[in-house]
Amino acid sequence: MDLNLRGKRALITGASKGIGAAVAESLAEEGCNLRLAARNKDQLEKVAERLRAAYGVEVDVHPSDLRKPEDIEALASVASDVDILVNNAGDIPGGSLEKISEETWRHGWELKVFGYINLTRRVYQKMKTRGHGVVVNIIGAAGEKFDFNYIAGTAGNAALMAFTRALGSRSLDDNIRVVGINPGPVQTDRIITLMKTQAKNVLGDESKYNELLARFPMGRAAKPREIGDMAAFLASDRSGYTTGVVLTIDGGISAKQG
Repeated sequence: MDLNLRGKRALITGASKGIGAAVAESLAEEGCNLRLAARNKDQLEKVAERLRAAYGVEVDVHPSDLRKPEDIEALASVASDVDILVNNAGDIPGGSLEKISEETWRHGWELKVFGYINLTRRVYQKMKTRGHGVVVNIIGAAGEKFDFNYIAGTAGNAALMAFTRALGSRSLDDNIRVVGINPGPVQTDRIITLMKTQAKNVLGDESKYNELLARFPMGRAAKPREIGDMAAFLASDRSGYTTGVVLTIDGGISAKQG
């Protein structure tokens, strides 16, 4: 299916690896020109080089720390030409209320929760001026299936779900669509880190994280491209009547009772 994205430009945060890099590849395969943002310049350059060679698209890299207001301003300034914004950067740690300090909680939210909100605030206005745009927020299924041992992430994701639905409820008035994706477990380095924390909390031994992974549907986590391809579809005109919604991709985990 041709998503009619060729020649459009997308900004993707957290694009140096994992879901962000997979979204970048899905969009590049459809002919999108890209602006990739993350803190690690070397990793960004590797992704950019691979995508240029594989798909012949323009790829610019923007090393940025979205916890810093000045980096958000700089990124929004160079992104005045984007048709698609994919918010993906985040590293909220696992842990219960007793184990997550206020400082750690705020540090995590500065990147994922306020990073999404503040970058969207600026890019949305530029899209409004240009008369079109799509915002895709990669959030997380813990926002709907609450997790005692990932409390900062659960609360942050729930906030971003509400943000996506509230903004998207009227964004079509500005010819802008705002949608979200809630991935469940995905095959990334981050899932290993989180599952080790879960294994320590639940099983008393972080080395047993594979036992938790084996409990997932089909005995595996989602592939990053399964998230990336959905992001590309939602960003396309093929999904032109979709806004103010959050799609969950977790193998049915969130739908289970109990």
